[in-house]
Amino acid sequence: MVPAISVVCEPKERSREAEREKMGLISSANEQAKKMLKKRGDEFDKPMIMGIAGMYFITLGLVDANKIPKYELTVEDGRRLAKEYKSTLLSLKKEAIEALPEGLKAAALVPDMTPLPINRYMATVTPPIEGHMDKLNEAARKSVGSKKMR
Repeated sequence: MVPAISVVCEPKERSREAEREKMGLISSANEQAKKMLKKRGDEFDKPMIMGIAGMYFITLGLVDANKIPKYELTVEDGRRLAKEYKSTLLSLKKEAIEALPEGLKAAALVPDMTPLPINRYMATVTPPIEGHMDKLNEAARKSVGSKKMR
């Protein structure tokens, strides 16, 4: 039996979902999540290969798979970390402004409200891949043509 997986993130909804499951009522989202877990089996217990196949540290023998720490983050942990990150950034910003000379400090405290250009592109880490958008558009056209529309 697959353990009860709650797809919803809020603790209140999670407890409600557990109560419904005790009564034999399972939401379709939870049912789908359980089916996916059954299909994957114990895949989540093993370390997942990330990066180039054959160049992974475990397969090369550089790292022992049993010594890798296992991290389990909840949604609450993620929110707490995000708040902590924001507060750290704000405190660093305040320290940087305090380190400025008086003339620059006054200018740094004035917010810059100039609007961004309309034709500004989204910042990315990697350069654009040639022909990638063409492939996506073609795949979208094929998928729309093969399925019935409501």
